[in-house]
Amino acid sequence: MTAARGTNEYEVWARAVEGDAGAFGELFDEHRDRVFGHALRALASRHDAEDATAIVFLELWRHRRRVRVVNGSVIGWLLVTTNNVCRNQARSNRRYRLALSKLSPERSHPDPSDELGAELDRDRSAPSVREVFAQLNARDQDILTLCVLEELTTAEAALALRIPIGTVKSRLYRAKNRMAELMLQSTPDVREGWSL
Repeated sequence: MTAARGTNEYEVWARAVEGDAGAFGELFDEHRDRVFGHALRALASRHDAEDATAIVFLELWRHRRRVRVVNGSVIGWLLVTTNNVCRNQARSNRRYRLALSKLSPERSHPDPSDELGAELDRDRSAPSVREVFAQLNARDQDILTLCVLEELTTAEAALALRIPIGTVKSRLYRAKNRMAELMLQSTPDVREGWSL
């Protein structure tokens, strides 16, 4: 249900698929905060999360005729797409930093705002969990995003990912174990502060 209108999201989505910008706007209003929150957890930068959110909704519009609606909602598709966009942005950022490092090995005058921004981002969240999550493969990230972070049922996740429920359950089990192993390897004392 969309909070603003009290109508079934599937009906709103059907209008959006036909090109109704108002209906698409309703869906954007309904899901942008969840998409942004997920992107922020993945990227640790408000600016990057805002960019990712915009890209996700642009992709939703571009691919609207192929998007799979699960239980009357497009949120599963949005969250998996958010994972993909965040991975692409992280890769792009790494390439950019690598290219810059090759141009000038040392900056003669560091920009103080860079350190301040990094410090603010570090203070907002636990970077160790984010770093460990980034080490997981795409399938594990998608399963954890849908089932743990966004609390979709295994049936809903199966529909969103187009895989059997049993596969979701086994992947979820393995992804949780892999995440726990990586957390313990990164810092043994992280267990007290670990929350996804």
